Amino acid sequence: MTCIAYVFSKFSLRDPVVYSAGSGGAFKLKATLYSLYSKAVVLLKKVIVLDLTSAVGGNKIEKAQVLDAVDKYEKYHDYYGGKQEDRDANYTDVVGKYFDLVTSFYEYGWGESFHFANRWKGESFRESIKRYEHFIALQLGLKPGQKVLDVGCGIGGPLREIARFSSASITGLTNNEFQILRGKELNRIAGVDKTCDFVLGDFMKMPIPDNSYDAIYGIEATCHAPDVTYTVLVLTVNFNNDGIFIFNLFKPHEFGIVCYKEIYRVLKPGQCFAAYEWCMTDAFDPNNQEHQKIKAEIEVGDGLPDLWSTTKCLEALKQAGFEIICEKDFAKESPVPWYEPSDKNNFSLSSFRVTTVGRFFNRSMIKALEFVGLAPKGSLRVQDFLQKAADGLVEGGK
Repeated sequence: MTCIAYVFSKFSLRDPVVYSAGSGGAFKLKATLYSLYSKAVVLLKKVIVLDLTSAVGGNKIEKAQVLDAVDKYEKYHDYYGGKQEDRDANYTDVVGKYFDLVTSFYEYGWGESFHFANRWKGESFRESIKRYEHFIALQLGLKPGQKVLDVGCGIGGPLREIARFSSASITGLTNNEFQILRGKELNRIAGVDKTCDFVLGDFMKMPIPDNSYDAIYGIEATCHAPDVTYTVLVLTVNFNNDGIFIFNLFKPHEFGIVCYKEIYRVLKPGQCFAAYEWCMTDAFDPNNQEHQKIKAEIEVGDGLPDLWSTTKCLEALKQAGFEIICEKDFAKESPVPWYEPSDKNNFSLSSFRVTTVGRFFNRSMIKALEFVGLAPKGSLRVQDFLQKAADGLVEGGK
């Protein structure tokens, strides 16, 4: 596994206030105890992941239907006997169900920006995420007032950070209604709701006019697109020796992933698209069973129809019409491995949730919440396939 960057041309919570007509030590003690109690409740909610599990299923899947949705999602994937052709043909359902099920887990365990980053020694995980997002803004040369599209934006963590950094107006595109609702609330809290917004749509067929944006970027997003190709048929007409028309119909080659064509279409001429993406390196051996297992774990745990090779990604971009200005494998030059935040053997207080102990704690609490009915059935299985992804990414990165 590697992470590669491209540049291409063409709730807020408040303590309750206790009011009383009286005064004195008794009131102060009551108010203090009430405030401490409210903070303890908030802390307890976080500790036993009630906030997380209450949002499993997003706003489209009824809580009683979460388990059925997990069943259907898993059956699409190789790890559970599924086929890539079915994932490609039903990619909207695959990705839609995935993010309805996992968005709250992502925000709880990872933060608002659903991506990795190369990392320097002495740099915290959060700092690396912000630097990574600032870098993409600098590569695109974003300026105040420019219209920018974030393709596959999640709940808008990068969108908000880049908007504050560059003063550009950024629109996030996602096919998930729950992410838009959550993203708009976070935009309001961050104070960027006047210049940043979201569009509900599929990046394989964007509901956006041609030549709309000054710049476009995607961060670990287009990997969710299926391997959909279309064939260009060429008709040639020749004369034989008797002067009779001879018609030849053939296909010179297939043009690559449709989402890159859509990005090219909505980008203004001469402007740039930049992306960070997960790619398979040349070290991947399709005949190696362990490699195939790692790939399958990543695909099921991250909602991917298929993981592409770096070569295939670059070729698809060229076929879509882009000129590649630069491309680089950031994993090779990362002093701290990009996958370290997912490594269960890497113990730190900031990454406690992903450690072996943290995973056991969270799993036990989710299991208990399912048992008493506070979390929908299926929540535990969502956590399980997310842990498969984490383990697959670590092994693939190594």
